Amino acid sequence: MAANNKLILVLLSLLPHIVFSSVAARKDYNTKAYVDSWCRTTLYQNLCVRSLSRYVRSRAMQNPQDLARFALKASLYRAKYTKAFLLKEVTNLETLKPKYYALVHDCLTQIRDSVDQLSLAIAELNRVNRRGGKRRLDLDWHINNLQTWTSTALTDAETCVSQFPGRRMSKLKATIKGKVKNVEETTSNALAFIQHYAAARYRARRP
Repeated sequence: MAANNKLILVLLSLLPHIVFSSVAARKDYNTKAYVDSWCRTTLYQNLCVRSLSRYVRSRAMQNPQDLARFALKASLYRAKYTKAFLLKEVTNLETLKPKYYALVHDCLTQIRDSVDQLSLAIAELNRVNRRGGKRRLDLDWHINNLQTWTSTALTDAETCVSQFPGRRMSKLKATIKGKVKNVEETTSNALAFIQHYAAARYRARRP
């Protein structure tokens, strides 16, 4: 009898942990389902899911604003990573392979600008959320800035990718193209979420 009582006490002590884990798992699933459904509206759906999966467990993605913010963060992360890679390569190429230097240096310039533009877009999104964009003119101005800076970052990445046409190329060129293509695609997805966010904000303002 004493042994049974002890077992019951142990099970009761574990119950809160079991309930908490179940609730957390359900929230993770709901957030993942929410992200998956919106990623289906982007051009690069699989990449969208992969790039946002690291944020799913934070359970912070509950509306178009959250999606836009985390999509921009994912894009900026890829852009910074690619910039660091190009900076390392361009330093080596200046002496080892001068014929590639100008090409990679131009690409580095474009990706640097992408990093700057995406950083501005994230700051602008935070700004409009703090201020609320209550007046129509204010909201229009903030949304225009968001779209312009993200579109510019996308154009920068596309310009770099266009310098590596075709499929037959050196390993270095293929690696650079792949990394920059990733920046291009994640930024395209971020721009799509900004459009969704803008539409949601304008709908909320309707009488």
